[in-house]
Amino acid sequence: MSLLSVAAVTVLAVGACGTTEEAGAPAPSSSAASGPVTVKDSRGKEITLPRPATRVVSLEWGETEILTSLGVTPVGNADNKGYAVWNTAAPLSASVKDVGTRGEPSVDSVVALQPDLVVMEAERGAPIVAQLEKYVPVLVTIGSDASRNLDRLRDDVTMIATAVGKQSEGAALLADLDARIASAKTELASAGAAGKQFAMADGWKEGSTVSVRMFGKGALVSDLGTAIGLTNAWTTAGDPAWGLGQTDVEGVKALDGKDVRFFYNASDGVDVFADGLRGNAIWDALSFVKDGKVSKLPAGIWTFGGPRSCIQWIDAVVAAYKA
Repeated sequence: MSLLSVAAVTVLAVGACGTTEEAGAPAPSSSAASGPVTVKDSRGKEITLPRPATRVVSLEWGETEILTSLGVTPVGNADNKGYAVWNTAAPLSASVKDVGTRGEPSVDSVVALQPDLVVMEAERGAPIVAQLEKYVPVLVTIGSDASRNLDRLRDDVTMIATAVGKQSEGAALLADLDARIASAKTELASAGAAGKQFAMADGWKEGSTVSVRMFGKGALVSDLGTAIGLTNAWTTAGDPAWGLGQTDVEGVKALDGKDVRFFYNASDGVDVFADGLRGNAIWDALSFVKDGKVSKLPAGIWTFGGPRSCIQWIDAVVAAYKA
């Protein structure tokens, strides 16, 4: 994926404190700004709003988490039920309307909410953007970039925070993440875990076949692991946006014999590693399985999320190495 800069965000006019909706009611923002705001999104397109957005629809969970963490309750979100299962870092208010799936949101449902901004990530594609832009400004984030995912996250947070007049809250979110990265690195070093290898995966089962999705170099959680002083043991290249790659239990044998802790996510309750691979001779013979170094993440940690999800993931990983 070519890198599109989203760092350039400009507030054209700053006035007295503005307001942003929280839990259905306006609340003051510490970031100020009541005049026009211009933000350059991942397409390189400048989005100019007459004032910071207060009625926002989000079509991707990472962006929904960022908005909610900033103190902005979206008026609409794609797949509220799924969000509640997979992302517990920033719970949604019951007032948020569901506008369909992330893959196929309802344009009619979005437009009916009369938003002054729609936020979505780049991978969802141009057709829906073009349809929505007939009615409402659309801010397109990068969402993921395996060449610079932590910096990409910072850019997305800053861009969204500027669009909704929450710059100081955005800076605080990123400062919290930086502080947790630093403290986690110290904790791991004190526990003798500096430089230890980890692997991260999720998976699914179709019939009797278990597919494993590995988080390779450049995945957001891989970058987080590196930042706190660990080493990603999965060295096979993933896709250029997300750093992900698909394999099977036979492919996971590449980790065998390494001193690695294997983390996985199964927030939806379908545990293909504990249940789907139960009694599988290949899986049971892997060194990290025999050594009891398989750790299921607590439910609701979104591995493609914002700063609060990143902190949840760090907390879980540090706890596993300190246990």
